Amino acid sequence: MGLTSKKEEQLKKMPRIETQIFKSKSGKLLVHKTVITDIKPVDYYKVVVDGPVSEEDIQEMAV
Repeated sequence: MGLTSKKEEQLKKMPRIETQIFKSKSGKLLVHKTVITDIKPVDYYKVVVDGPVSEEDIQEMAV
C-alpha cells in the first residue's frame, strides 16, 4: 500500500531531520548531533524581512 499523492506532497514540505550519535575521540563523551534542513522559497524570506505580513500573504505563501 503506497502513499497518496497528497501525503507525498505533505512529506516533501516537511523539514528533513537527521541525527548522528557517536563517541568523542577520547571516548569520554557521547555526541548527539541533529541537523534540520528546511527549504523555503526566497520570496518567503523577502516578505518576512520586508516587514509586517497580512494573513492573506501567509495563506498565499503556504500554497
